[in-house]
Amino acid sequence: MERISSIILPVIVIFIVAYGALKKLNVFECFVDGAKKGLVTFASLLPVLTALIVAVGMLRGSGGLDLITKLLTPVSKLLGIPVQVLPLCILSPISGSGSLAVFEDILRNYGPDSIAGRVASVIAGSSETTFYTATVYFGSVGVTRTRHTIPSALIADLVNFIVSSLIIRITFT
Repeated sequence: MERISSIILPVIVIFIVAYGALKKLNVFECFVDGAKKGLVTFASLLPVLTALIVAVGMLRGSGGLDLITKLLTPVSKLLGIPVQVLPLCILSPISGSGSLAVFEDILRNYGPDSIAGRVASVIAGSSETTFYTATVYFGSVGVTRTRHTIPSALIADLVNFIVSSLIIRITFT
């Protein structure tokens, strides 16, 4: 298996170059054009992504995350979501790196076999960074009005948090 994984990327590259040559395309020129378009897309997304990273850093550093967690604790208990994973639920739709740091804190403080650790593991493995993904996908094609995408994705995130908690409670208690 290790041998296959080490040769798969070169095989794909060789296949693409051979296919382009077979179709009589200038593969290098196509590659350079694609790289230019990728850099333009990256440059257009950079300000928004920077703002997201700064906002998450400010939220964690200022204690705002702790305040939001305290405010949402009654709702969390009502929905069956462990209070310990609330910071993960808050950051997960916003920032992958922020939610990963919170996930690591949960595992370090409560252990991977605790209810909080298991729920956090399921949430981390089955959720998406909603705002980052919307920024990249919509920003790359210039869409500014996302209509129902963000509310729908946030509802899906909430369902994920509730169902993850429910399944872990049913399975391990």
